[in-house]
Amino acid sequence: MSLIIYQVDAFTKQVFKGNPAAICFLSAFPDDEVMQAVAREMNLAETAFLVELGVANWQLRWFTPVSEVDLCGHATLASAHLMYELGKVPPDSTIRFQTKSGELRVVQAHNGLLEMDFPEEPIMRQIPGELLEMAIGAHSLFCGMNRMDAFVEISSEEKLRVLNPDMRAIAELPVRGLIVTAAAKTEGLDFVSRFFAPQLNIPEDPVTGSAHCCLAPYWAKKLGKTRMTARQVSPRGGNVEVELKAGRVLLRGEAVTVMKAELMY
Repeated sequence: MSLIIYQVDAFTKQVFKGNPAAICFLSAFPDDEVMQAVAREMNLAETAFLVELGVANWQLRWFTPVSEVDLCGHATLASAHLMYELGKVPPDSTIRFQTKSGELRVVQAHNGLLEMDFPEEPIMRQIPGELLEMAIGAHSLFCGMNRMDAFVEISSEEKLRVLNPDMRAIAELPVRGLIVTAAAKTEGLDFVSRFFAPQLNIPEDPVTGSAHCCLAPYWAKKLGKTRMTARQVSPRGGNVEVELKAGRVLLRGEAVTVMKAELMY
């Protein structure tokens, strides 16, 4: 059997930047074991599998190399970019994705960016900082958790950029991953972040859309604004525009197609 797979770099307009995702269009979902094996073979943060349900209406599932996940921003952005580019949806249509996190919608914004409509994932409670500070090797200003991730704010963008966390300690946390953030010093940005998920075989994710569903409401409250520009300062890096709107987070970004391949199995 064979499977056509595309690779798209999301939250960037340059190849080899942003966060790469593999995209597979299917007539029907195969067994979960097959999709997991494909994701493991691709060895990217996420591989997206899509099945068409109707006009601009698709079922979407995401797999890391080790497990299926409930929410993924960059692979959703990558999927939408490719669908518009390949003509799989009508131009200027709203794409509806049916996912484990409910219906997610993507449109082409007026400024040329793709705009994703995602649920807020706010911090549910503050937690003691000792374990998280030991894991990242830095003092915290705030530590908390939402339903998926642990969350740490530290004192500066400079410290965030040079952070060298203990991946073994992070992997032992009972969460999907760890968001570390700081107020931005770079002109034109409001906040910066990094995301670590060795639990999912992703030591550092290049750009994490779902993490911004937590970052956006946190920084909106701190900065007193609902529309912000963020950057995930991983080695590959990528920009994310965020806007809070009626309990949802609008995530805006770009993407670029990198390659098309045929997987034989």
